[in-house]
Amino acid sequence: MDDAIKTERRGAVLTVTLDRPKANAIDAATSRRMGDVFADFRDDPNLRVAVVTGGGDKFFSAGWDLKAAADGEGADADWGVGGFAGLQQLPDLNKPVIAAVNGMAVGGGFELALSADIIIAADRARFALPEINVGILADAATLKLPKRIPYHVAMDVLLTGRWMEADEAARWGLVSEVMPAADLMSRAAVIADLLADGPPLVFAAIKDVLRCTETMGFQEAIRRVDGREFETVDRLYGSEDMLEGATAFAEKRKPQWKGR
Repeated sequence: MDDAIKTERRGAVLTVTLDRPKANAIDAATSRRMGDVFADFRDDPNLRVAVVTGGGDKFFSAGWDLKAAADGEGADADWGVGGFAGLQQLPDLNKPVIAAVNGMAVGGGFELALSADIIIAADRARFALPEINVGILADAATLKLPKRIPYHVAMDVLLTGRWMEADEAARWGLVSEVMPAADLMSRAAVIADLLADGPPLVFAAIKDVLRCTETMGFQEAIRRVDGREFETVDRLYGSEDMLEGATAFAEKRKPQWKGR
């Protein structure tokens, strides 16, 4: 099982590669392992950014392993601490995650990409939600996709199960960049290094506030932010890093973020 999830640490950056030939499909055991990996990333103070990608050159991930489903693994299986694929339900993940989509992102593989904060894609990447064709609900995508791209485009993808090519995904803003496959991981490393060099307490506050205010009206949300009712915001505004940011600006130098 450990061979299916490969990890590489490079400074403050963790790269997680889902490598289950032929299609990088995810069964419950793989999902639990991914959840453990991402929970360790969340809890490791020396790691600041994660990159998730797929092994091989064809699939990012085909999503739920339907062979396992045919063998009796149900939708109510134990997917682990982070829910399916380890990310979409992981509590308190307040560090940036980049999805480097190297190939086809299908069903739960598409949902794995949607669980990231930044999505970049190889020009050969394709996205689809074919659950409609096998009689199941793409639950996370149904909740997330209409908030990420225009409603009618999202519904077209959800209701028809059609393919969305990388250039269309970029046109709708689903992915931030499309590039030749050979350049994908080097570009992911550049973005990851930029974030790893950034203010971790600010990143934590951004993710926490976005997550916790998703269903709030603006006035209630801004009242809670301004009132420092979020632990991450309160920690930020009482931190050494906040003082360091102001001091570095005044001294015309690069801030040295310590995450405290």
